Amino acid sequence: MSRVAKNPINVPDNVELNIVDNIVKVKGSKGELEFNLPSSVSIENKENLLIVKYNEDDQQSVALAGTTRSIVNNMIIGVSEGFEKKLELIGVGYRAKASGKLLELTLGFSHPIKYQIPEEVEVETPSQTEVVLKSHDKQILGQAASEIRAFRPPEPYKGKGVRYADEQVKRKEAKKAAAGAA
Repeated sequence: MSRVAKNPINVPDNVELNIVDNIVKVKGSKGELEFNLPSSVSIENKENLLIVKYNEDDQQSVALAGTTRSIVNNMIIGVSEGFEKKLELIGVGYRAKASGKLLELTLGFSHPIKYQIPEEVEVETPSQTEVVLKSHDKQILGQAASEIRAFRPPEPYKGKGVRYADEQVKRKEAKKAAAGAA
């Protein structure tokens, strides 16, 4: 039994919602998104509240109901408020510079890394060691942030690398020199 799918989704007044032939279209001030509903799940609109309907006897339907509810909820939040991810560059000489849809990263390699930002994502660099990504599509935003982080993930000994602003990196202790070794 899905507990996530049982919660109704509140639709704000500034969001325009349209459900036709298992396709949910959401339009707001930040943008426009659409999602194809799985065949075993449907959504009912009652006075600006969306209720996810599914067959509780079918295991796949139950599994998809919670996921569908989360995706549609994130779509509504995205087009009304938007999403934001912050990345930090930690390390000597690590820098980031945004110009249009191109993010240039200096991460200690022999060459700078030029990352092409997806169309739906906006990028800002408030300082040389901070990157702020904003978008109305949570999935594309997370994918872009993950790809940037993958260029130089934080390492456990000194903590250097690209990390999310709220990420805690578990640090390891360095090797100890043996007492009797010469």
